[in-house]
Order: sequence, then C-alpha cells, then structure tokens
Amino acid sequence: MQEASELIACHECDAVYQRLRLKQQEIAHCERCGAELERNVERQLATMVPLAVACLIVFIIANTFPIVQIEMQGIRSSTTLLGAVIALTREGMAPVAVLVLATTMLFPLLQLLILLYLLLPLPRRGVPAGFNQLARLLLMLRPWGMVEVFLLGVLVALIKLSSLAEVIPGVALWAFAVLTVLLVLVVTFSPRYLWQVRDAPDRILGKGSSA
Repeated sequence: MQEASELIACHECDAVYQRLRLKQQEIAHCERCGAELERNVERQLATMVPLAVACLIVFIIANTFPIVQIEMQGIRSSTTLLGAVIALTREGMAPVAVLVLATTMLFPLLQLLILLYLLLPLPRRGVPAGFNQLARLLLMLRPWGMVEVFLLGVLVALIKLSSLAEVIPGVALWAFAVLTVLLVLVVTFSPRYLWQVRDAPDRILGKGSSA
C-alpha cells in the first residue's frame, strides 16, 4: 500500500496520482482536467530569497525617505509615508490613516517577513515552526497589500498639485515604484508551492539541494 506522501490529488477534480520525481522547471499536470499538480521550484526558491531581501531593503528606503517635496511661494515642505499617516490622523481621518498604514506598510512587511521565514529552511529540508498557520496567513494577506494602489494615488495627486506648486519627487517615491515591480515578481511565487516542497522535497527540489 502506498504512503500518503507518495500520492497527490488534483485540487480541481480530485483525481489521485502517484508523485513523480521532477527535473528542474518540470511541471506535472492532471491527465483528467489539465490543472497543475506540482512543479520543480528549485530555481524559483533560489531566486525568491534574494528577491524578498531586495524587497525588504527597498521597503525600508521607501518608508524612511520623503515621498515628495512641495515648494509653494518659497516655502518647501516634505513628508514621509508615516508622516502622511500622522497628518491624516490629526485631520480627523483616523480610519483612512489606519487603512493606509495597514495596506502600504504593515501587510506588505508582514508578507515579506513570513515568506522569508518559510523559505529559508526549505532547501535544507527544514520545516519552520508554525508552517501551516503562517502559510495560510500569507495567502490571506496577499490581497491586502496595496502598494501599487497607493503609488497610483500619489501620482494622480502629484499631477493635480503640479499646477499649483512645484512638485519634486522624493527618494521614497522612486523606491515605491521599484518596490511595486519587485512585489509583482514575489507574488508570482504561489504559497501553494511551499506545501509541495514541505511534503515532497526530493521530488520538488531534487536531491542536489540538501545540505
């Protein structure tokens, strides 16, 4: 009788198959419905860790430096994202401030930290504590990271302000643009692959990845 770890079920039609050892970039598909069963993600894992680290570095820059400088009648002012959140709170728009803080700072940062925590041990066949709960949390958080929406809103506001004052894009604005692109690349890595690697590391990663 085959062990459960030797079998895989299609998440679309529930057809059950024996797991195969996959080479790099190989993808196993369901013969009944054509859905993807699993794939060798050794290369994706190798690139996803440095990509997530790059995201963290750019994220820190984006939230440390001013987003924009505005000069009007000789008076120049600038603000960071956190400064904008504080300003919204002072203006009596606390719900909006909380939403901006959560979707552009807290949720994206939490996603990156969870992803790195889950990814780092996997090539050595390690499974971090709380793996299942954190992988599910990562899936739940993905729709709530809205850095690209924030960036679009800032660009629209700056275009409107440019007719009233001199607008100088800050370092953080460029950092948010880079962060948006990097996060799009990070999102291409499905959290579902984490469970596949955990359940069958030799088949998904290949024997060459063990420590």
